[in-house]
Amino acid sequence: MKSLELDKSEILKYQKNRDPYLFLDFATKVVPGKSAEGYKKLTYKEWFFKVHWPEDPNMPGFLQIEALTQMCSLSILTLPGNKGEIMYLISADKLIFKKKVTPNSKFYMITNVIKYTRGFATFKAQGFIENELACSAEINLVLPKEIKNYKIK
Repeated sequence: MKSLELDKSEILKYQKNRDPYLFLDFATKVVPGKSAEGYKKLTYKEWFFKVHWPEDPNMPGFLQIEALTQMCSLSILTLPGNKGEIMYLISADKLIFKKKVTPNSKFYMITNVIKYTRGFATFKAQGFIENELACSAEINLVLPKEIKNYKIK
């Protein structure tokens, strides 16, 4: 399948998160059903830097995981028939945080589909700051629209 490049307005067509809870500015390469990568430019104006921590502002770990989750979802939501659907996080495993994600940086994310079956997807996700690994996780999402097709009657 052909890869896509999505700016913020196009990302909003595929997924339902909105500011201030949208953690994607640009998807540089989305291969539907396979992978998605892109970034969020972080400025001092981000709401979480004001409270986490004022003397040492950094992006909270679970917001990093949320950003990765949003990027992961693009690879499934760009498949035919999924545009604008909702995906839910069902688990995040093997979380690793190695480097602070700070203001005035670009949080670059690379996500790959490990498995997608019957509405359940598993991803390998990594976040980078200045080409250094900041965090990684194995993320599991569900597409409720799809699993309805497999309910036992």
